[in-house]
Amino acid sequence: MKNDLQIAKEIELKPIIEIAKQLGIEDEVECYGKYKAKIDLSVMNQNKKDGKLVLVTAISPTKAGEGKTTMTVGLGQGFYHIDKKSVIALREPSLGPVMGLKGGATGGGYSQVLPMEDLNLHFTGDIHAITTANNAICALLDNHMYQGNECNIDPTKIVFKRCLDLNDRTLRDITIGQGSKVNGIERKDGFNITVASEIMAILCLATSLEDLKARIGNIIVAYTPDDHPVHVKDLKIEGAIAMLLKDAIKPNLVQTCEHTPAIVHGGPFANIAHGCNSIIATKTALKLGDYVITEAGFGADLGAEKFLDIKCREGKLTPDCVVIVATIRALKMHGGVEYEDLKEENVEALSKGIENLAKHIDSITQFNLPYIVAVNQFTHDTEAELEFLTSWCEQNNHPCEIANVWLNGGAGAKQLATRVVSLIEENNQTFNQIYERNQTLEEKILTIAQKIYGARGVNYTDEAKAQLETIKKLGYEDYLVCMAKTPVSLSDDPKVLGRPTDFDITIREVRISAGAGFIVCLTGNVLTMPGLPKEPAALKMDVTPEGECIGLF
Repeated sequence: MKNDLQIAKEIELKPIIEIAKQLGIEDEVECYGKYKAKIDLSVMNQNKKDGKLVLVTAISPTKAGEGKTTMTVGLGQGFYHIDKKSVIALREPSLGPVMGLKGGATGGGYSQVLPMEDLNLHFTGDIHAITTANNAICALLDNHMYQGNECNIDPTKIVFKRCLDLNDRTLRDITIGQGSKVNGIERKDGFNITVASEIMAILCLATSLEDLKARIGNIIVAYTPDDHPVHVKDLKIEGAIAMLLKDAIKPNLVQTCEHTPAIVHGGPFANIAHGCNSIIATKTALKLGDYVITEAGFGADLGAEKFLDIKCREGKLTPDCVVIVATIRALKMHGGVEYEDLKEENVEALSKGIENLAKHIDSITQFNLPYIVAVNQFTHDTEAELEFLTSWCEQNNHPCEIANVWLNGGAGAKQLATRVVSLIEENNQTFNQIYERNQTLEEKILTIAQKIYGARGVNYTDEAKAQLETIKKLGYEDYLVCMAKTPVSLSDDPKVLGRPTDFDITIREVRISAGAGFIVCLTGNVLTMPGLPKEPAALKMDVTPEGECIGLF
């Protein structure tokens, strides 16, 4: 069987200007080579009616894979098979997972966004621009202290870290400025991965270039000895940093295997940041398609909750339907089956693991939105297993469709697309978020833990309690909440699969992302700079003398 890269290379791409013409925006794009383009921000502000917004989420991810991006792409293609105009809106892949363990993030099989190699590597340079902008703040901050420290920054209270878009555990905690005094002030520092940086979150939540600049100015970089916050705007550099991002803020246009338009822009991690593509990309897509299919990272407990509680608030977006992706394979793992045994039929394990799906369905119902379960079919799924899952959905009044989009592309999602259209047309529910801005931070956090994770309660370390008090004193209690949690469990313990009960969530640290507009709550052992596995994916990658990529899938 061909792998994703082999399939991608066999697809004859259309010049990107043809995709732009298909959307009627050929005069509003700037080509980056033959198959990629930047879309002007004016498209987002066109006086046109918005299309319908479909969010794709999933069960808790496992090693078996859920194929959420593959389903998103396949569904987007599927709309054209029922004569509906759609646009797909996705995040950009990070080089950390690409070179590490997880691999790329452009879909799979005959449901991919292309050019796959470009997307998984440097693309249009957006993530590099974000990295540079982030590190420019750090360089200018350190220079400010070296040159007299007019803002009275306490070097031991700097909270803004450098970043790099690779997994590199050795950079988590470092010391800079060593040696001669001309090397700057010696202090402790560290790196985040770029996709977990506040600049990435800001780019994806900004609604204009001016909004981007204002949000950058609001970033807290450090504190004075008496704990007064120092912002980027206090350093008078927000204009320079916004200038570095003037092209990166424009969304990117590419295409799928079936030439469906896809807008790929921004890539914040969902286990640390809010896990959604940019508001600008989504709003642009809504002006161009009758249906916009977007996704949020990991399961409904992370990406979907943040999409609905953070992104929809900041972007004034109202989703019309949610697609919850599940696989027989992953549900069997949640039911206790080892990865090596997944090819064997096991309805009993499936019946246990299905409780994970049940919780994610319950989470989506908290937002009062129509939903459908999309079963991503794999080769070794048996008739008995598929029958059990679909019957369970039917008995519990959960709309459900089986889709094989990896093998069949858009044709494999034709029925799913038809059901999504019906759900949207029949919907008379009113979308609501699960908490209000004016609630206390503790109330917001508890609401997420109980309603979305199924937790009993929330515990705080002494450090987190002190940080919460500081946040309240500084006037940030009305900020939204961005939970940083393991993606593989509904709890904060990655070893606990399925649908855990009678557990508490422990908040170990609380950080202010004043520019992004949310408070980050770190749980468990979530790290903002991942490490590489023993055998990283990079070991299987190569490039031929002709410049063709090998092993990039």
